[in-house]
Amino acid sequence: MKKKQRFNLGSLKFDRRGLIPVIIQDYKTNEVLMLAYMNKESLRRTLKLGRTCFWSRSRRVYWVKGATSGNCQFVKSIAYDCDMDALLVKVRQVGVACHTGNRTCFYRKII
Repeated sequence: MKKKQRFNLGSLKFDRRGLIPVIIQDYKTNEVLMLAYMNKESLRRTLKLGRTCFWSRSRRVYWVKGATSGNCQFVKSIAYDCDMDALLVKVRQVGVACHTGNRTCFYRKII
């Protein structure tokens, strides 16, 4: 059994723009709600607030999910993948996750 190590933010692998993809998942149902991006500062803000904070690639600003819509995400857990280049954030979703009004951003199917 591996010894549990203390997490180091510097160990995560951010892309050349300083971003890491973040999968948001409902902590009770495991339903995938959305995909967004964080940089080191938005991850720090998420950890401090206990609510998801992302970096908007299009608007180039930080945004806390639900700050204007009321559709908040309260963080239950944060995990990182084996390559340390993606995050999985399990949340308690209040309201819908998608800006279209759908519960999840993944409401359209190919197959």
